[in-house]
Amino acid sequence: MRRIYFDYNASTPVDPAVARAMAPFLDDHYGNPSSGHWASTGAKAGIETARGQTAALFGCKSDEIVFTSGGSEANNFALKGMYFALRDRGDHFVTTKIEHPAIIDPCRFLERLGVSVTYLPVDGAGLVDPDDLRKAITPRTILVSVMHANNEVGTIQPIEDCAQIAHAHGVLFHTDAAQSVGKVATDVNALGVDLLSLAGHKLYAPKGVGALFVRRGVSLEPLIHGAGHEGGRRAGTESALLTAGLGKACELARDLSSMDRVRELRDHFWRELQTRFGDRVALNGHSTRRLPNTLNVSFVGRIGAEILARLDGVAASTGSACHSDRITLSSVLEAMGVAPDVGMGAIRFSLGRGTTRDEIDAVVEGLSDALGAAK
Repeated sequence: MRRIYFDYNASTPVDPAVARAMAPFLDDHYGNPSSGHWASTGAKAGIETARGQTAALFGCKSDEIVFTSGGSEANNFALKGMYFALRDRGDHFVTTKIEHPAIIDPCRFLERLGVSVTYLPVDGAGLVDPDDLRKAITPRTILVSVMHANNEVGTIQPIEDCAQIAHAHGVLFHTDAAQSVGKVATDVNALGVDLLSLAGHKLYAPKGVGALFVRRGVSLEPLIHGAGHEGGRRAGTESALLTAGLGKACELARDLSSMDRVRELRDHFWRELQTRFGDRVALNGHSTRRLPNTLNVSFVGRIGAEILARLDGVAASTGSACHSDRITLSSVLEAMGVAPDVGMGAIRFSLGRGTTRDEIDAVVEGLSDALGAAK
């Protein structure tokens, strides 16, 4: 098969408009943005333009945006920064069992420092029950972190309800929105969040840049100490090149109309799979409350990695790991209670702005050749 990219949830190509916005910072504006002379002026202006573009996407103030090296740093900053800022008030976090490792691993680290972490369960569709959150909060809770949308199955969490519950108990709320930004609305005031993480390379921006929304009045201990960059919240000389790219990507992401076309393509894909394979294919995740670009399906009784190997040229992701004598399901599918004979055949197809119907039809034909159509 020809090369087809269905792994947009893993990383996106850089949008041509983003590349054009970055170009001036390769040839000019080379000064340190923190310097006070003529060589720094263009770089400083570029960063502040990007900050405004990012803030506009989230419906917040420019000074509530902190640029980071990516989504992982933004998540680490939110969790560790909150603990070190508020550890005199409490030592309990609440998160979920289906979070990205950029949340789970920092939580594991903080547990080594004495933090107690409650990992909320999810149902078979990957949804958190807000009542479980309400029951989990204690007088020692200082932060709740629930991802906006799951990176594997695309299920969108009831963030508004969860944030209201946290605030009713005087607890701050963080969401990892790396997968949802640019796909669904992410206005921080509508969501009711205090902290929100963004990863540039999930948004048609380059790798190596991200951002953390920090609501005014929320104090975090810096993750990286040094000079007073980013309002004293994140040390390190800023990259005008990368932030310019992120800013332009955020500007483009404000228009969600392209997601209507992507959703139609995803639904066409799913209908074709059902027609070809019948009950030999199963949907993972919520049937309607999910990202418009994400289709996670299981080919029952088969192994996802082996199927992808037969689809030479198709870039997608599996939901299980193959070892010498066993297959391990992803923590997300395991938390959802997906049966092993179903989960081992999981493949995540994530579409993007460049996806075409012709590509989908080609993959469906490839799957039919590899697995055989339904009788």
